[in-house]
Amino acid sequence: MGLKEQLVADYKEAMKNKDTIRKNTVNMVRAAIKQFEVDQRVELEDDADIVKIIKKQVKMRTDALADFAKAGRDDMTETYKKEIEILQGYLPEEMSAEQIAEKVKEIAASLGIEEGMKNMGTLMKAVMAELKDTADGSAVNKAVKEFLSGKK
Repeated sequence: MGLKEQLVADYKEAMKNKDTIRKNTVNMVRAAIKQFEVDQRVELEDDADIVKIIKKQVKMRTDALADFAKAGRDDMTETYKKEIEILQGYLPEEMSAEQIAEKVKEIAASLGIEEGMKNMGTLMKAVMAELKDTADGSAVNKAVKEFLSGKK
């Protein structure tokens, strides 16, 4: 079963169980996918494309959390945390910081890159090309900077 079908099944299940937050979250993702399909005039069948949309939704909610916390909106903060948790259930497991650091070392060795921030762009591009779907970009950036500065 593809991710699209999983979302439909989970939506129906949430409706049966009267799980409002899950129902609304899944419906929002389905709407975002449909909007992308309409805007781009494509039919998304590849799970990798759907994962990108879900990651974007997670990022939007994560960014909004800080604003809600600042404004003292604890009700919205809790709701968004639950939505993020639900959305992350559809995403593939991301690599740990140690795994990313190890991969950075491997790729740097294969490219012949030692230390020095002048190699940041080259190394970052190569690492992101390989890890784009399995690692967070900011975690990769941090690992590359640590490697190039000689900390690891």
